[in-house]
Amino acid sequence: MALSATMYRFEINLSDVERGVYETLELRPAQHPSESDAYLVTRVLAMALEYRDDLAFGRGISTPEDPGLSAPNQMGGIDLWIEIGHPSGDLLHKVTKQADQVVVYTHKSPEPLVAELESGDVYRGDEVTVVAFDPAFIDAVAAALTRNSKWDVLRNEGVVYVTVGDETFQTTPTVFQERRGG
Repeated sequence: MALSATMYRFEINLSDVERGVYETLELRPAQHPSESDAYLVTRVLAMALEYRDDLAFGRGISTPEDPGLSAPNQMGGIDLWIEIGHPSGDLLHKVTKQADQVVVYTHKSPEPLVAELESGDVYRGDEVTVVAFDPAFIDAVAAALTRNSKWDVLRNEGVVYVTVGDETFQTTPTVFQERRGG
């Protein structure tokens, strides 16, 4: 019998000072059985840090042709395509031809991904933004993960703070290839 996805509920009080976004988010992502807690936490943080009204979760890790998150453009295409983890160069080559903007949020070492993007083998690879979280930060937040989570997420001056209960975790994500106008 196949394992089914686990549903999570997140209530996130978002204060993104850098973008001027202050929202309360109600998210209900599904965690595929093969998806790690670190991957789920990274996906939820990507949703919070990129939040806009039309941003939506993809169908998940079991559907690799779907983005982790995406937002449509006015022409019916994809304005923003967000991948989680360490997508292959082949996938990014394909995605950069479909989407106006491509961002990768990773909880893994970003160097191999950045090297692949800089190799010239990925179409518009120099336009892909990579946001790398410290794995220890992601692991700490994942350790506090519950099926019904309440988080306060604050981004200010490049630092991301996540408060879960009475614990606050902080990191300064490393950003490669800052987006223009993003």
